[in-house]
Amino acid sequence: MSARPYKIEAQPLVQRYARGWHCLGLANDYRDGKPHTLNVFGRRLAAFADSTGQIRVVDSYCPHMGADLSTGRVEGDTLVCPFHGWKWDGDGQCQSIPYCKRIPPKAKIGAWRTCEQNKLLFVWHDPEGGEPPESVAIPPIPACESDEWSDWVVDKMVIGTNCRELVDNISDMAHFATVHGAPVDYFANLFEEHKATQLLVGRSARLGDDELIALSTYFGPAYHITEMSGTSGGHPINSILLNCHVPIDMNSFELRYGVIVKKIPGLSEEQNMEIARAYIAQAQAAFYEDVVIWDSKTRIDNPLLCEGDGPLYQMRDWYNQFYLDAADVRPATRARKVFEITVNEGGSVPPLHHVFEG
Repeated sequence: MSARPYKIEAQPLVQRYARGWHCLGLANDYRDGKPHTLNVFGRRLAAFADSTGQIRVVDSYCPHMGADLSTGRVEGDTLVCPFHGWKWDGDGQCQSIPYCKRIPPKAKIGAWRTCEQNKLLFVWHDPEGGEPPESVAIPPIPACESDEWSDWVVDKMVIGTNCRELVDNISDMAHFATVHGAPVDYFANLFEEHKATQLLVGRSARLGDDELIALSTYFGPAYHITEMSGTSGGHPINSILLNCHVPIDMNSFELRYGVIVKKIPGLSEEQNMEIARAYIAQAQAAFYEDVVIWDSKTRIDNPLLCEGDGPLYQMRDWYNQFYLDAADVRPATRARKVFEITVNEGGSVPPLHHVFEG
């Protein structure tokens, strides 16, 4: 008698967005003197740069008569409502009303904490209203400030599914060969506190001639950086990949994918740019192969796994901490855990304790 078909389970999504820093792309894109509309976390926000260049994010609907502040204009340190001209600063305070001297005491809108790091803009989200602890600060990437590296090339798209589908990739070893044509010799995950790290050693004809080493880390629920090294055309290629998302609603998210490449000594600026552009195009093409899958797959809470699939359930337990009240997160969820899979015994594998030490 044959076994019954495996039943896919998918519980209804809880209407909640992750606690943590979320990347909104290149910071300088917001310094154009205009307000920017942000449809994130199931709501409408407005971003603008004040007179000092600091980027401010506030709730976008004016509490006076409901106009969308992101369709207004920037004036000094304020965002001016397009409907009646009320002026709101980056702290959410109403600074003036053109036809009234007395500002109502309740004239305040929500203001969101932001930070800039690595030439990127981040916004903090916490459904409990807590401030970001120092332990989750976005780490600096020295290459972003170095003349030895190219500038970020960042692309943006909207994916019509829940953002968990994207985060699953940090533990999905098996898809690299199937989707990307990149066989894996060694694969490991480290989960600890607010970080999830993946170490991959494999081969990719698209991104290098020989062995490819990629060290990837999620810093919180939505900001993912990969340091990648390989060779192309006999030249060593070192790149840093940005993979970040911010939820629009429970069934869609805005995704930004970016790349910077280290310049090769001895080559001209034009030659380096040509290599960088070609490498960036190939890296983006590889990533977009995942996007095709996400666009058509279904959500599954109980994936049927086999040996070699990677620690998907352990990864989801780590990821779930960002959707709970901070007091409800189990210590075991944030405790240090290491998993490794050696696929090709003949491949060269960096010692795990050297890569994941500390």
